[in-house]
Amino acid sequence: MAVTDAAIDRIKQMIVAGELQPGDRLPREADLASRLGLSRNSLREAVKALALIRVLEVRQGDGTYVTSLDPPLLMETLGFVLDLHQDASVLEFFEVRRILEPAAAARAALRMPDDEIAGMRALLDDLGDDPSADDQLACDVEFHRLLAIGSGNRTLASIIESLRQPTYRARIWRGLTQTGAVNRSVAEHRSILDAIAAREPEVAQAWATVHIAGVERWLNEAVKLEVDEAPATQRPASAASPRPLNHSTRVGS
Repeated sequence: MAVTDAAIDRIKQMIVAGELQPGDRLPREADLASRLGLSRNSLREAVKALALIRVLEVRQGDGTYVTSLDPPLLMETLGFVLDLHQDASVLEFFEVRRILEPAAAARAALRMPDDEIAGMRALLDDLGDDPSADDQLACDVEFHRLLAIGSGNRTLASIIESLRQPTYRARIWRGLTQTGAVNRSVAEHRSILDAIAAREPEVAQAWATVHIAGVERWLNEAVKLEVDEAPATQRPASAASPRPLNHSTRVGS
């Protein structure tokens, strides 16, 4: 593995140094291995690893190419990793969202075009006065996606999008079990959007923090309640340790 890691690092350095640009075809395997002082087997393993994380693309019969290296493409791997931890670490994912999304809202207040703001307002208006939990959740997902894009930072938007799935079930759970959660969420969305439309980044950031923190606080209390009500033999050894959601409460995925 140490040899393969060295091969990966050397290819990465070629990309960082500009010797290989997005879309470029890598030299023939024998030539590249000789140039980098690697065995052809080590080079193949490095190429496989970099292809898995979307840095390289192997085209059968054509060669190996550097991908576009666009953030959404590279973040696909992060999304896969996060999907594997959506129970035990859901509270940590909400904490990351609470850090990132308010920053995205503040940037959106400075950068989002007027027509995109109008589109987000139409999205909220289409919900009506008494939306169902399902309709509100669909709107919630789209609202946060558009908000992240509106930040004008593709890397930030890609990271936020990758955090969506691990927190999806918790949002379903809240919408179905907490009285007033649906209407409260819609009202907070409108407050965030009003601040963006008024070009008030600090206000948009504050409302986004309130919005994410509200779900995070509810989830933390709900998980604590489950632990407190469980038989002593089923309680975790440390109250500070992350706890998985009770699988019996799953409503969606």
